Amino acid sequence: MLHFIEKITLVAVIILLLLLGVRLFLVDFSGVPMEWGVTFDRNYAAYLGLEPKAVLQAALADLGVDHLRLTIPWKDVEGRRDVYDWSAIDWQLQEARKYNAKVILTLGRKLPRWPECYQPDWYNSLPAAQQRTELLQMVSQSVERYQRYDNIIAWQVENEPLVGWFGDCPPPNREELKAEVALVKSLDSRPIVVTDSGELGLWLGAAKAADILGTTLYRVVWNDTTGFFHWPLPPAYYYYKAALVKHFTGVSQVMVTELQAEPWSSGGMTTYPLTEQYRSMDIDQFSANLDYARRAGFDTAYLWGLEWWYWMKQTQGVESYWQTAKKLWGK
Repeated sequence: MLHFIEKITLVAVIILLLLLGVRLFLVDFSGVPMEWGVTFDRNYAAYLGLEPKAVLQAALADLGVDHLRLTIPWKDVEGRRDVYDWSAIDWQLQEARKYNAKVILTLGRKLPRWPECYQPDWYNSLPAAQQRTELLQMVSQSVERYQRYDNIIAWQVENEPLVGWFGDCPPPNREELKAEVALVKSLDSRPIVVTDSGELGLWLGAAKAADILGTTLYRVVWNDTTGFFHWPLPPAYYYYKAALVKHFTGVSQVMVTELQAEPWSSGGMTTYPLTEQYRSMDIDQFSANLDYARRAGFDTAYLWGLEWWYWMKQTQGVESYWQTAKKLWGK
């Protein structure tokens, strides 16, 4: 029954939008108090040539960020089988606690940022059954180590685990996701976040496994066929889609876990010309995306691009993104 509902949900939303017509483009669901956060990825900061600790400290101390989404890249923590190095994750959580920042901690094999899946090399040669055992062991180790941090407000299990068209990853596995969620629930009582694509995902499969559904929200993307593409969806698309998902699954909240606030790059960001970067993320688009999330009726949005704002400020002399973001936290 669930699979049937998944197939018709997006269709139902689109039909609703067509029936209501162009007036929906003017509907404004803003007015609820917004909580803003950021996703931080130390590997991406390092790729940009930045000192990761400096980026996170600046986010906490200068921007005043009070909500963080952090990740546990498996290949970094267990590069050799059964040999663990948690030091980078420990430091991030300690810094967050120092500044009273609340954390969604993302764990599992598939995490934010390319290549999406972060299993260690030794994992790839194991039989399928052993791979599953090792994955569950890593999830268990992660929760048991960090459940003592009371500033962790939720666990995110995998990232867009049912999205199969993006990332260097195995095909989606619903049973594997269910097993991971059940394991985390057996170890800790904090809510589980499961995420899906905002524009192309059907949401119900992810929501069925979750307490809180997280979604992406992108406005300008790029692909080989169309080049840069501006999504024509009105804010109401997300609002009504969220309402339907809550009705069918009972999830307590639908939040934006990945709000586009950096360019969509068709190449490496450090070698991608600024003129091209601005085509998907100039300062006007940056501000418009923030406003769009408000008008879609979301109460929580985690921005995607912290490391890029800092890179722009430190290496390109462009501070407008950093200064605009600072206002979100009253700085």
